[in-house]
Amino acid sequence: MGWIIALIVGGVAGWLASMVMNRDASMGVLWNIIVGCVGSVVGNAIAGPLLGIQGTVQRFSLTGLVIAVIGAVVLLAIVNLIQRGRIR
Repeated sequence: MGWIIALIVGGVAGWLASMVMNRDASMGVLWNIIVGCVGSVVGNAIAGPLLGIQGTVQRFSLTGLVIAVIGAVVLLAIVNLIQRGRIR
């Protein structure tokens, strides 16, 4: 059941991150889920050592969602930098 919650929370996190980065029109549901789940891993890699905060998307928590969104925004910023040569 944890992986179903991870997909749902990852999709929401990816959608929120795409709205923040103005990429909502170019991303579909599948990419939102992928960006959200990978963003959760990136967010935990950043927030864990720096802030001592751990979040997970396998069981819903607000901390896990916020960390996933922040990680997804960082991931989308990196993708924008590679694709376009700038962060928008």
